[in-house]
Amino acid sequence: MPYPSRMTSPSGVARVLRVLRTVFRAVATVLIVPFLLFEEWGWEPLAALVGRLSRLPFWARLEERLRRLPPWGALLAFFVPVVLLLPVKVLALFLFSHGHAASGVTVLVLAKLAGTAVVARIFQLVEGPLMRIPWFARWYPRWKAWKDRVLDLVRQSRPWRVVRVFNRGIHRGWRRLREG
Repeated sequence: MPYPSRMTSPSGVARVLRVLRTVFRAVATVLIVPFLLFEEWGWEPLAALVGRLSRLPFWARLEERLRRLPPWGALLAFFVPVVLLLPVKVLALFLFSHGHAASGVTVLVLAKLAGTAVVARIFQLVEGPLMRIPWFARWYPRWKAWKDRVLDLVRQSRPWRVVRVFNRGIHRGWRRLREG
């Protein structure tokens, strides 16, 4: 009688599942890192840019209403930019499908910038109410800690350090060119 395969034993299946989970996490992390870097780079400056709009009376009233939203209303406020930007993203796909790749990329980049700016500002305004939603209060710190760990690993990587040194050299050269 043949011996049972290790793959069909409970420990073999568990081992395969662990490996698959590890591979999935690694692939997901690699795919998510560019978005994390963009969000990290743009979150504060873009939110500040949208925050300047609060000088306008209409925008100031809108922000005040957002600040007073109950927790679930605050969560729903995040869907507004998603819904508003959906037609723009469809337009980008249309442009891609008709051979206008540069225009499609431009529309997507501008939509990402606008979406990040608005979502960052909304989050600044409604973070307090969101933290009163139990699952959000439990998972947001975990998300933030994971994101910070991933970004720290990226910043410690050799390619990141090489690019940083290269960028500093460009900035120094540009400064000398302007001053001299």
